[in-house]
Amino acid sequence: MHKIACLLFVFFIVSGPLWSRTLPKEGASLNYRLIGFLFPFKEKTNKYKLEIANGNYHSEDLFRKNIIKTISCEEDKIITEVPFFGKQYTWRVVYTAKNSKTIKSALHHFSTMKNPVLDTALRLRVLLPAKAYQDAFVFLDNYKAMYDMKGNLVWFFPDKADNGVWFRDLKLSSFGTITFIYKQQIYEVNYSGDTLWKGPNNGKTSGDSIANYHHEFTRLSSGHYMVLGEERMLWKPRLKDSMYTIGHYYQKNVNRKHSQPYKSPFGTILEYDKRGNLVWTWKTSSYFLGSDLYYNPPESFAKERVDMHDNSFYFDEKDSVIYLSFKNLDRVIKLKYPEGTVLNTYGEIYNKEGAPMKGNGLFCGQHSIRRSDNGNLYLFNNNSCDSGKPPTVIVMKEPADGGTELKKVWEYECTTDTNKPLIFHQGGNVTELPDGSFFVSMGPPYAKIFIVNRDKEILWSALPERWNPREKKWNVNSLYRASIIVDKKALEKLVWNVEK
Repeated sequence: MHKIACLLFVFFIVSGPLWSRTLPKEGASLNYRLIGFLFPFKEKTNKYKLEIANGNYHSEDLFRKNIIKTISCEEDKIITEVPFFGKQYTWRVVYTAKNSKTIKSALHHFSTMKNPVLDTALRLRVLLPAKAYQDAFVFLDNYKAMYDMKGNLVWFFPDKADNGVWFRDLKLSSFGTITFIYKQQIYEVNYSGDTLWKGPNNGKTSGDSIANYHHEFTRLSSGHYMVLGEERMLWKPRLKDSMYTIGHYYQKNVNRKHSQPYKSPFGTILEYDKRGNLVWTWKTSSYFLGSDLYYNPPESFAKERVDMHDNSFYFDEKDSVIYLSFKNLDRVIKLKYPEGTVLNTYGEIYNKEGAPMKGNGLFCGQHSIRRSDNGNLYLFNNNSCDSGKPPTVIVMKEPADGGTELKKVWEYECTTDTNKPLIFHQGGNVTELPDGSFFVSMGPPYAKIFIVNRDKEILWSALPERWNPREKKWNVNSLYRASIIVDKKALEKLVWNVEK
């Protein structure tokens, strides 16, 4: 069990009804085990004692015989866990006045939901117990769930669908809400899973029937929302006799004739306000038409097709700079916000023959570009250009005075728990923690998550797994991204955010 959180902060402006409200609500069915208990404030109370019984009871005797947890606190708010999902619980509060007189509240009732898939088919197996951040929690996007550092399920998104493949970028916002992408739609929900905000999805920005949101969705400190989208459009090659004309301008598919036009996927960055109005956008199509990728395309463009979709961004709101990553181009560009001007380009720049003109091979097929507090860039490097190399986490120093090449200052090679080689990897993400350590999710196919410090010591690791009933064993399960909550106040803000 986790340490009981007796909240010690004071609300300076509080409406009267808040203190008379009781949580969980009577008869509530909860999608979480980590629960915020709120009970009416009573003057001259010296101590509060929360009592929780396993089962649904309405008589004093039965309740007292089945109490499983007793917690004392000096405040009228307590966060604690109940042991199981799919169970009923009864609770009450005993008030103790300064004169030692006690008053018992009425009996309250709630239940925890059952999730058959998470209960039996999915698990997070801890490989190495936590040496640090023992009280942290992790979100697993394909699981649509949150776990503690011992691998125990504590929260899940209340959706009956098993398949979480289209569930992406599940994480906590600074507003105590949860954001994610689900089936190419963007959502913000509270702890109960109620939808608080849903992005427009009419396709006005994509040239398609829907917006095609993908990869990354973040609520900004301004309260606005920023997300990656897609724009599909026809484009005319610069050279009519170039070998990449058919490959780009016409669909290259054995089931279709080459005369059919092909719409290339280009990326967009979209910013919405709270009302869902589009207040800012940036398009990779405009960048492409004025860059080396158009005038001196890489050789791969001749063999395949133009794919200018972006796969991660980081908005440095303090410096008004956006870093945008292109996995298929092994490139990161730096944008000035809101002007949209390109300040720098990191990675491969192509000459007129389509070969790289610069770039020192620091990353290939990269995901999750981020910037640390000290100004360094870091990302999860899939190393997909070389199947013999494992994925890595790399930290890079930006060039000064307009330079164009990054300098690697730290690197960690990812491994499996069996030390078997990783032939191919895609996805993954990395987050720097307050002490400089990194929380890493390796993504498919070997989706291990772990914490590693700057001395390259593993502080915790775990493996998402799915039960195979035919083989009667646990297999490594797919996971695109994971996120972590390490701040106690941020967690408390989330737990209390249970109502629309």
